[in-house]
Amino acid sequence: MEVKKVQKADLEKKRNTFFLIGLVVALGTTLVAFEWTTAPAKANSLGVIQSLEVEEEIIPITREAEVKPPPPPPPPKVIEVLNIVDDDIQIEDELVIEDTEADDETVIDVQPLIESSNEEEEAVDEIFVIVEEVPEFPGGTRALYQYINSQVRYPVVAQENGIQGKVYVKFVVDENGNVDDAEVLRPVDALLDKEALRVINSLPRFKPGKQRGKPVKVYYNAQITFKLQ
Repeated sequence: MEVKKVQKADLEKKRNTFFLIGLVVALGTTLVAFEWTTAPAKANSLGVIQSLEVEEEIIPITREAEVKPPPPPPPPKVIEVLNIVDDDIQIEDELVIEDTEADDETVIDVQPLIESSNEEEEAVDEIFVIVEEVPEFPGGTRALYQYINSQVRYPVVAQENGIQGKVYVKFVVDENGNVDDAEVLRPVDALLDKEALRVINSLPRFKPGKQRGKPVKVYYNAQITFKLQ
């Protein structure tokens, strides 16, 4: 007798359906496994900080014993020796006290006081800054600068290099009115300074300055302007 299967009980027809269902279940399980996360447990406390007591090493402070110098020796005792002399003995080194009281007959020798002439020599050699009568150039200050402008020769090298400025010169007008000891107070350039000194040393004689009616040496300042046009 041949065994026959009922069509409803035949599972071969549903084979593909079960296979697809198995694939879907497997895929879903895999996705759930990858996406599954676990939240970290919350810590109730950050822990306990233990403080370790470190014993500090105490370094003993030592001091050197002070060595006191020995006490100074006691001063020697002074023994006073008194020589008792009889009244009849004469003393050779007897102190004689003269009477210094002066009377009408006393003659006093007074030596005359000789004044040295060093003060006069120092006064002559002194160079004044401020005097009662200042030195005067013949014709006055305007004539002085007119003379300077007429005598100045602008150095060619300074002109080519565009060097210009004001040179301040200091010099001495002596007792005779001559110019001496000229020096540059504010230098500008070696060429301009040299030309300024040359012009100052060529100045004619001044009327000398006076102090207490006597001619004296006086400092005098002048300004020479070098300007390119």
